[in-house]
Amino acid sequence: MTHDLHRKAESEVDAVFARILRWQQEGRRVALATVIDTWGSSPRPVGSHLAVADSGDFVGSVSGGCVEGAVVEAALRVIMDGKPRELEFGVSDEQAWSVGLACGGRIAVYVERVE
Repeated sequence: MTHDLHRKAESEVDAVFARILRWQQEGRRVALATVIDTWGSSPRPVGSHLAVADSGDFVGSVSGGCVEGAVVEAALRVIMDGKPRELEFGVSDEQAWSVGLACGGRIAVYVERVE
């Protein structure tokens, strides 16, 4: 069972990076969001990725629901200005409630432009 989960995680990562490569070959600019830390209950583990193209298309997952919408918005800003950002969502954060992370945990996500 654990081996199957590991294989599924590798497959998801491969899909994200394959899409990044394709977008870059199409001349699109891309940002990559990565879960860098979690506390308590979180929907996705450390190392989970979400890639975002300058068109707003995205692939992968760092959380789910409205949190991903906030991460996509931040990624589009990173694509535009090139400045990486560290985002944090959790139940004690007013923004986390507004984006739907009410699972009792916290996540930190690092967003960087892919060159």
